[in-house]
Amino acid sequence: MLKILLPVDGSENSSKTVTDFIQLLVWYKEKPEFHLLNVQYPLDGNISSFINQADIKQYHQEEALKSLQNTRDLLDQAGIAYQYHILVGDPAEMIVRFATEKQYDQIIMGPRGKGGLSGLLLGSVTNKVMQLSNIPVLLIK
Repeated sequence: MLKILLPVDGSENSSKTVTDFIQLLVWYKEKPEFHLLNVQYPLDGNISSFINQADIKQYHQEEALKSLQNTRDLLDQAGIAYQYHILVGDPAEMIVRFATEKQYDQIIMGPRGKGGLSGLLLGSVTNKVMQLSNIPVLLIK
């Protein structure tokens, strides 16, 4: 079975990518196995000196679940089964590392996410994933 990784950041662009991809599922001979991934940026500075690790982990978990909620709702409404994963680190590097370690067959992304003006033609995370990944990346515009 084809394993697909859908990195999502909670942005409107991310939701549009998932909505558009749902329409493209007819391209696949058999229904792929879907995995959502949200990567949270690490907290800046020496914040861990003031806040314990359990609270920081819970914060990342809560923020990631908020970012995943709209995508989860879209997939639930379409009757598509999925698993979700949450990581902390540099988004592009974590996406590629996770996809490689878990042996995904394809990464599906939109051209832009929350990054705004940081990547005018392609979002900086998307661009970096395309540069780093040996796994095919399908961009949904």
